Amino acid sequence: MKKLFLILLAAGTLSACNNSGKSAEGATADTNAAATAKADPAIIKFNEESHDFGKITEGEKVTYSFKFYNGSMQPLIITNAVASCGCTTPNWPKTPVLPGKEGVISVTFNSAGKQGLQDKQITVTANTDPAQSVVHLIGEVLPKK
Repeated sequence: MKKLFLILLAAGTLSACNNSGKSAEGATADTNAAATAKADPAIIKFNEESHDFGKITEGEKVTYSFKFYNGSMQPLIITNAVASCGCTTPNWPKTPVLPGKEGVISVTFNSAGKQGLQDKQITVTANTDPAQSVVHLIGEVLPKK
């Protein structure tokens, strides 16, 4: 009787181990499938990451359009664009930029109250990796005569 009990106990244990191995394999397969199904991040590629507007007189406004394209197979979604100074205003596409398509981030710098060398950073947040990209608008503001 004890032998029969031990044999049944051993068979049950082996069966349970075998089933749990299958469950772990299934879980691993499910995890791998989920990772594969998860979309790769979008890729934003700027034509140029900085623009020198040259010399302007204090009080002038300059605008530049940073052109970019989506170099991925996913829609590029820009969620925000923030300038390092309130004197600089970025305007970005509010709708997704489809794979292989181009877009523009227009940046306006108001030089009122500014003088000397300027480097205004615009931080673009999107569904990319890394999530933030930075472009620069640089130049020199000369005093009014």
